[in-house]
Amino acid sequence: MSNQHFGMSELARFAEEGYLRLGRVASDEHLQAMRDRIDDIMLGNVRYEGMPMQRDTDTGEYGELPTRTFEESEETLAYRRIDDLQLDPLFLGYMQHPFFREVTEALVGPNVSIFRAMFMNKPAEHGTHLPWHQDVGIGWGLDSNPETTVWTALDAATVENGCMQVVVGSHKHGVINEMHFPSEADQARYARKEDCIYLEAEAGEAILLNNLLLHRSARNPTGNPRRAFSIAYMDAATRAVKSDENFPVIFGEGALTGGELIDGVLAESTQPAGVLTDGR
Repeated sequence: MSNQHFGMSELARFAEEGYLRLGRVASDEHLQAMRDRIDDIMLGNVRYEGMPMQRDTDTGEYGELPTRTFEESEETLAYRRIDDLQLDPLFLGYMQHPFFREVTEALVGPNVSIFRAMFMNKPAEHGTHLPWHQDVGIGWGLDSNPETTVWTALDAATVENGCMQVVVGSHKHGVINEMHFPSEADQARYARKEDCIYLEAEAGEAILLNNLLLHRSARNPTGNPRRAFSIAYMDAATRAVKSDENFPVIFGEGALTGGELIDGVLAESTQPAGVLTDGR
């Protein structure tokens, strides 16, 4: 586990470019445990009531993605997305890592919740093309847009297996399209080729992203999956517009308990997390 520090120079670079490599945060043991756990969730060996799961497409076309299901799901490694991973002690422990507390305190404040904690997958020889977009907009249904995401590669992310591509500095344009995806004209204006880079990452590497940063990813034609864990942190005062409900608190007053860190410290918290269920 590395000894990272998030100071003024890191803040300045993140503000300028819209992303920042944080290095390896999880121990080797915790990283492998998260990989094993997400496979167990996909295969039905570990289940959480109400956990949303979405299958990948067969064609790779984003418009053909099935809706997420809350029902008992098929046992397969071909899931594209699984949400609500704060219900799992291993993923919650990683989300509450002391280094992430340092990062979010600098960017968000002392009281931090999450909009989502999701597994994203490009299964071997599959994966769905994800067009240019920002992780903001009215479709999120929040009273304010979150701007802080920590994305962690569970497997190495390469150009060959569909790693993320970002437009450096594009977060400075603000919300380009409230409907999530920019028009072709906006893409030509804001996603210029000379500003685009491939964000390859080693297994276990964490990358800090501004939610306003334009990004996309391709399919995975290789014989191995390209798995990742994405956490959208935000101010704990943020609420859903329609329901006026708030979201799970990760740091600060009322934070979830039950997180586990392998070869690390237990996350500080005061409320119970989800219940682990083995098998059916």
